[in-house]
Amino acid sequence: MGHPFPIREIARQAGLSEATVDRVLNGRGGVRESTAEEVRRAIADLDRQRTQVRLVGRTFMVDIVMQAPERFTTAVRAALETELPSLHPAVLRCRFHFRETGTVQEQVAILDRIARRGSQGVILKAPDVPEIGAAVGRLAAAGIPVVTLVTDLPASPRLAYVGIDNRAAGATAAYLMGQWLGERPGNVLTTLASGFFRNEEEREMGFRGAVRARHPERALVEITEGQGLDATQYDLVRAALERDPDIRAVYSIGGGNIATLRAFADLGRECAVFVAHDLDHDNTRLLREHRLSAVLHHDLRQDMREACHTVLRAHGALPPAGPTLPSAIQVVTPYNMPPQAAAG
Repeated sequence: MGHPFPIREIARQAGLSEATVDRVLNGRGGVRESTAEEVRRAIADLDRQRTQVRLVGRTFMVDIVMQAPERFTTAVRAALETELPSLHPAVLRCRFHFRETGTVQEQVAILDRIARRGSQGVILKAPDVPEIGAAVGRLAAAGIPVVTLVTDLPASPRLAYVGIDNRAAGATAAYLMGQWLGERPGNVLTTLASGFFRNEEEREMGFRGAVRARHPERALVEITEGQGLDATQYDLVRAALERDPDIRAVYSIGGGNIATLRAFADLGRECAVFVAHDLDHDNTRLLREHRLSAVLHHDLRQDMREACHTVLRAHGALPPAGPTLPSAIQVVTPYNMPPQAAAG
């Protein structure tokens, strides 16, 4: 396994012992394939990050822990690695712990492992449940600052939340939905990845409150636990459409939009208005094809930059700043897509 990195650096990146890394690199056996894959991934991460930053200044090791569909974690990774050069003279090295699905216990195990081996910071997207909050408490007790991303854990001792005002985003979606549906009859399907992510709960509450205030006659039909994955989302959406022939529009809070549109098409149903979140790869393509009405977007690069700055401030590497403000909510249509998305 060719590489230009010292064993100590690879071990730190992978979160493994130097002896384990040595066994993998020299093919001595006695390690699981999953461990060997962690070493290969660590080398790839080091190689990719080395091309974007000069190894000068103080180095901080930060762990990025997220439960989200692959299309979103890919966007987060790209945004973070694009921002790394802007952090000079400090240098951030990142370990990524991404899962599309998993139990709360598995995510707690990841956080506890980070607390034991050490880190300069954790950027976290996780369900708002007591077990996760307790794990964040253990990280804080170990002197590791935690920044929540996209979805908050307000009852935990996290250092800051970075992301949009999710209630305002939901209300914005309701406003757009009302403008486009007008007085036409029809119910609205709201789709959540999971009921345990606070950002989704707050978006749904903002949406529902605004619809009730402006269009109390319009019924909302909710589905959840699709995890934002097309494989599970399709069955949930199709079942909802079969139960309710009056569904005419969708507010997608948690993703899985390709599957949602396929369910409409397979049943010969029209989706008159479709509002979604985030310009990931799937939504960029769907918006360009005019299959989405609008996407509520926020600048992930700005979010990742703010999250990293918050970690650096916690270590005194940057001067103190005021409270973190919510990210701007951008209403993106096929005609005002950001240049990078429009060219993708």
